[in-house]
Amino acid sequence: MSIMKEFRDFAMRGNVVDLAVGVIIGAAFGKIVDSLVKDIVMPIVNVILGGNVDFSNKFIVLRAPADYAGPQTYDALSKAGATLLGWGNFLTILINFVLLAFVIFWMVKAMNRAQARFTKEAPPPAPAPTPEDVELLREIRDLLKK
Repeated sequence: MSIMKEFRDFAMRGNVVDLAVGVIIGAAFGKIVDSLVKDIVMPIVNVILGGNVDFSNKFIVLRAPADYAGPQTYDALSKAGATLLGWGNFLTILINFVLLAFVIFWMVKAMNRAQARFTKEAPPPAPAPTPEDVELLREIRDLLKK
């Protein structure tokens, strides 16, 4: 039973529970941001650039099977066992990453601004007035300096 107690203590430790909550929230937030980029930002980028920004079918064939006579697409050649340099897929993923990072940057910036608006700090309290005896001692000190 001591192993079960140790496991329970480990699992209920604050940082483990916080990590689990962070992973779950992060996965859900990742889906939201992915949908935002895929369903909202990318269509706008496609309209601005005048076409579909998808280079995933751009590649260089390094070595194809000798007897292959099928379609010259990335998926078909990959399934046939060809060695491909898939630069287009990498470029598409890189563009999506940059857009995703940009969207996350603006979302975090907006959330920080909203949080700052709702959690305005009270101004620091005014300093307490100096006691009279301290004021009197300062005056005596200043008179003795003359």
